[in-house]
Amino acid sequence: MRRLPLVPLLPLQLALLVAAGAPEAPVSAPQSLVWGPGLRAGVVLPVRYFYLQAVNSEGQNLTRSPPGQTLFKVVIKSLSPKELVRIHIPKPLDRNDGTFLMRYRMYETVSEGLKIEVLYGDEHVAQSPYILKGPVYHEYCECPEEDPQAWQKTLSCPAKEPQIAKDFSSFPSINLQQMLNEVPKRFGDERGAIVHYTILSNLIYRRSLGKYTDFKMFSDEILLSLARKVLLPDLEFYVNLGDWPLEHRKVNETPGPLPIISWCGSLDSRDVILPTYDITHSTLEAMRGVTNDLLSIQGNTGPSWINKTEKAFFRGRDSREERLQLVQLSKDNPQLLDAGITGYFFFQEKEKELGKAKLIGFFDFFKENDEEAKKIAKEGQLTARDLLQPHRLYCYYYRVLQKYAERQTSKPEIRDGMELVPQPDDSASICQCHRKRPLREEL
Repeated sequence: MRRLPLVPLLPLQLALLVAAGAPEAPVSAPQSLVWGPGLRAGVVLPVRYFYLQAVNSEGQNLTRSPPGQTLFKVVIKSLSPKELVRIHIPKPLDRNDGTFLMRYRMYETVSEGLKIEVLYGDEHVAQSPYILKGPVYHEYCECPEEDPQAWQKTLSCPAKEPQIAKDFSSFPSINLQQMLNEVPKRFGDERGAIVHYTILSNLIYRRSLGKYTDFKMFSDEILLSLARKVLLPDLEFYVNLGDWPLEHRKVNETPGPLPIISWCGSLDSRDVILPTYDITHSTLEAMRGVTNDLLSIQGNTGPSWINKTEKAFFRGRDSREERLQLVQLSKDNPQLLDAGITGYFFFQEKEKELGKAKLIGFFDFFKENDEEAKKIAKEGQLTARDLLQPHRLYCYYYRVLQKYAERQTSKPEIRDGMELVPQPDDSASICQCHRKRPLREEL
């Protein structure tokens, strides 16, 4: 038999082999790691979720996706065969760094509990199966925890929120009468976007001030969702639904600044900041057809960095004149910026001049000195994964309301013109609570 001669590798071939690296050791199901709030029965969220870190047979964390189609899967069943429960369990989301995001949405409450199996092929992963002893409530079950401290501990809420402390540093006390006298006059004109809320006995009342208050649906839904999960403090406050902060008075001015709660802030304003309405809404409506689902985004971060388009990108409605200026910059510098207005409302006369852009799918936004931008993107991604988890959002909202209530100097009231904000139609009043029911049924 003729032996073929050995051909030495050229330097370039050798370099490519070294760069590619040796194949990673296969995934070890028992050594892989599983953790997250979706493995705790007491963490009630619209979509429950947890994480998985793939670990190889040598005990090393994988830093990229295992080759081929993922063999990870999740199976969730009621502990009692007599309890039928609808649970939507999508495929694991590959975050392309060796970790996976597992999600499930419940449509009924289970009394006995759940059994969660995390599998790699037919093999159990980490400590699988995980047992969640009941009751396990679904999103629309009105069973608020009456001990807020216990609720925050269950959610692993952080002990401190620096932004909240900073926002309230301007308000050692909150004069409700000053708010009632000034807010409607200063911010409630016909172009206003203010909603006046009162929370009493875990019931939520509101009245609108101004013409542009349609976005109150977003503040309504997060307050209602919170009230279904935990007993809220009694308080009275104003929410700014606009795209810019309102209060620009300095702390040493007379009269002083008012604590307007807003979805946005700036270095020269005194508004108390909450997570934006779209982040909040995408958390509440996750896995219900919303494209900007904060959890789904983690598995749809676009092409690799080297294949991204080298220009800035913007799409949005005409809510600020600066956005129109951005479109004009795009026309003048198309090689640097792609900006377009998708809907005209405030500046309809500009549509003919600037044109109307087509809507772009949210995940397509991820198709941006370059090395610095890459570093910023990676650090931003890691920060967002930590801060923008749904359970952290609930912690933040509650802590703002709690801090506000602590500093309010008089008792809140239900004012003339206020109406009770009703729970959504699919709120499950039939679910059985194992905690004491709130006062809602007695009023």
